[in-house]
Amino acid sequence: MSAHTDHPDAPGGQQHAFVTGAGRGIGRDIALALAADGYAVTGISRSASDLDELSEVALETLGARLSTAVCDVRDAERLQALIDSAVPDVLVTAAGINRPGPLTEVSVPDILAVFEINVIGTLLACRAFGSASIAAGRPGKVVTISSQMGVVGYPGRVPYCASKHAVNGLTKALALEWASHGIRVNAVAPTFVRTPFTEPMFADPQFEREVLDLIPLGQIAEVDDVTAAIRFLLSPGARMITGHVLAVDGGWTVR
Repeated sequence: MSAHTDHPDAPGGQQHAFVTGAGRGIGRDIALALAADGYAVTGISRSASDLDELSEVALETLGARLSTAVCDVRDAERLQALIDSAVPDVLVTAAGINRPGPLTEVSVPDILAVFEINVIGTLLACRAFGSASIAAGRPGKVVTISSQMGVVGYPGRVPYCASKHAVNGLTKALALEWASHGIRVNAVAPTFVRTPFTEPMFADPQFEREVLDLIPLGQIAEVDDVTAAIRFLLSPGARMITGHVLAVDGGWTVR
């Protein structure tokens, strides 16, 4: 049975977290990690089937009932309605796409899609969260999912790099704009992460060697490395941290 709801409510006293891009990839693992930590989680994705699977996994493996809502992060009106209905304590913006290839060969629709999802979608989700939190007079925590490519360049990923540089910029600007409202805004910027979606890439020994040569620690990141960074930024131990981009990149960006 589908667990989708347009009016997710957290039980009294329980922290409520919204996660965009929760249907698959890193966003899915973030939603499950927060549910395991005891958050009432609402996962947002464009795919109803992915969200149904997420809810089933959460129930079967964690015994947690995870709320979901089908929503495109470019739909400002629906995003605002979903967040207004709950005024969550936490927002994690994990929705993102990549369209790799030499810039001269990447289509204009693909370039626009990367910016619409990665930048506009992140901005709109943050805007909805901030509007609801400020109107309710409540503090909050935002973690945007950036990338090491928000700091460095990489051939064949120009639109993606540009979009993640923008995510870092909006994270820092929002941290200043919302500090007086008690809303902390930080980013987590992973390197390449080993997931079912990246395994085919790492099946190419030459590609894996090229990536490892750029990571001083000599390891590919795991999803747990990313969720650990998010957990820290959401924890009381990070109460004085805002506007920070936390690199989870094995030292790539310090070269």
